Amino acid sequence: MFRNFPSVTALAAVAIQAFAGSALADQPRPWEMRFQAAASPVAERIHSFNDLVFAIIVLITVFVLGLMAYIIWRFNAKRNPVPSTRSHNTVLEILWTALPVLILVVIAVPSLKLLYFMDRTHDAGLTLKVTGHQWYWSYEYPDNGGFGFDSIMTPDNELKPGQPRLLTVDNQVVLPVGVDVRILITSGDVIHSWAMPAFGIKTDAVPGRVNETWVKVEREGTYYGQCSELCGVNHGFMPIAVKAVSKETFGQWVEAAKKQFAQADGAGARVAGNAAAMPR
Repeated sequence: MFRNFPSVTALAAVAIQAFAGSALADQPRPWEMRFQAAASPVAERIHSFNDLVFAIIVLITVFVLGLMAYIIWRFNAKRNPVPSTRSHNTVLEILWTALPVLILVVIAVPSLKLLYFMDRTHDAGLTLKVTGHQWYWSYEYPDNGGFGFDSIMTPDNELKPGQPRLLTVDNQVVLPVGVDVRILITSGDVIHSWAMPAFGIKTDAVPGRVNETWVKVEREGTYYGQCSELCGVNHGFMPIAVKAVSKETFGQWVEAAKKQFAQADGAGARVAGNAAAMPR
């Protein structure tokens, strides 16, 4: 009966550890059950709002279960051989109308505040333009000389130790920490979605339209995301990698990137050269 007890215990320990350790994740982890750790003010507010709504759901569930249990115990046929014939109760009818409205207001107010907060920044120190393609991303830095590059998933046979599969790219986005970054997102073909869980961002890239969002990365590190809109056969191979560095390091990277990508043959040539390595 207890033959498999050690393995079950070990499995439970792994699940608990993953649940507790998921707060430190900058990428998806096995057995992850919670959000990735927030790395921006938007993500922090999303997590707080989620906790509020979850608490309300738990309270409603406990209340309804308790009410049903009381009704089953108090108004069963044995205790009430002659059932009540009342069909209206003014107080109850007011309560079960007013309470749901009050709950919706409690949810709606912070929800609308969050929507306005995550919409855009009015004092951006940097602009990043993102363009989705089938099936890779292009990035431009219009405030830093206008250079740009393509970011394509690294195939399995080129991965180095420690690089996550399906998330590693050849050219990472580099952003400075502590700076409000305006992100302009569009597409060159079909609808994509630029999603970065640690930043609380999931914004559609729509052809012929520029959607705006923003981020202020609060700590250095490498963060991973993926396209979250079903955009075709290679939809699952459009990862996003963002490296957050200090302002000084970012300035040095910008100078090096201007030279590096100015020497490239052009976006079309770079894409053609890397597309052959993409999974089909």
